Amino acid sequence: MDSALASAAAIADQRQKIEQYRHILASVLSSSPPDISQAKRFLDHMVSDEVPLVVSRQLLQTFAQDLGKLESDALKEVAHYALTQIQPRVVSFEEQVVVIREKLAELYESEQQWSKAAQMLSGIDLDSGIRMLDDTNKLSKCVQIARLYLEDDDAVNAEAFINKASFLVTNSQQEVLNLQYKVCYARILDLKRRFLEAALRYYDISQIEQRKIGDEEIDENALEQALSAAVTCTILAGAGPQRSRVLATLYKDERCSKLKIYPILQKVYLERILRKPEIDAFAEELRPHQKALLPDKSTVLDRAMIEHNLLSASKLYTNISFDELGTLLGIDPRKAEKIASRMIYEDRMRGSIDQVEAVIHFDDDTEELQQWDQQISGLCQALNDILDNMSSKGIAIPV
Repeated sequence: MDSALASAAAIADQRQKIEQYRHILASVLSSSPPDISQAKRFLDHMVSDEVPLVVSRQLLQTFAQDLGKLESDALKEVAHYALTQIQPRVVSFEEQVVVIREKLAELYESEQQWSKAAQMLSGIDLDSGIRMLDDTNKLSKCVQIARLYLEDDDAVNAEAFINKASFLVTNSQQEVLNLQYKVCYARILDLKRRFLEAALRYYDISQIEQRKIGDEEIDENALEQALSAAVTCTILAGAGPQRSRVLATLYKDERCSKLKIYPILQKVYLERILRKPEIDAFAEELRPHQKALLPDKSTVLDRAMIEHNLLSASKLYTNISFDELGTLLGIDPRKAEKIASRMIYEDRMRGSIDQVEAVIHFDDDTEELQQWDQQISGLCQALNDILDNMSSKGIAIPV
């Protein structure tokens, strides 16, 4: 190998020199089994000062494109070695590094090593001054990296690239990319347990009317999954007025009645207390992060169900003792008091706590609703009086 490389380096004619190097490279990559040491020696020679830059760029480009000829283990070893050797002169070989990283990412993805594939692609400099990429290519790469990280439920790294994509997606005309961005964003919110925001995103995706976007067919099952995810996230969200509004929207959507989780949606919307068998059945449909442990040793699901049952109890009772509330919710009375006080403080439930008597008093909002109705009736009556007065004076009233 050393003598072959030396003789090729001694050739004065550049075209002949390149052809000789190509011949050496072909013999290295086609050997069976592949001689990894020779491949590494070839790489060392290409990045050395013995080879003119215009020659080494062409040969390393060919090398990068032909990496697929190697078996997976050999490809990984040689490709990683190539990236290490090229690193000191990476500015001179950006195109070649991109091809090598994409080949490695493709291999890792085929092996379902999602994070490794994402790490390979994330090493590509999208803002390079040498390789001028348009916004569509940058958006595509950012979304692809985010999707790979999400396969391993890595919301932190995925969010970093979705945030980059958010600056590009506003001007994007690529509908498929835009949809992929929306899906990734919803999944990140879901993984970060920002359930109400995730629910709204999922619901927006489920309402897509087009069944073909670009060259991609939109499967009905995918839309149904998005709708189901919207329902799940809404149920897991913290109980309160915002959640109630989203629940109303979902409950009134006819498509939800066909979902497997519709029965629990109905009970949650109607503010009925959920029992353990119903909660356990719902838990079977959840993903691991939706059942994760919280600092107080309860799960995300436990918290959501306790808050829901507490809000439901506030519609049934005028007041209730801590002990009775704890029994109703199946938790320690002190924990029930703590959760209730937090919900009242956050304006997610109306009421007050009497710690001396150890009783929670729930406020009835019926009187407020009646006052609201009276105000609306008064406004309508005042408007009718004005119109009657105008009509009696012969003033034309447009209808």
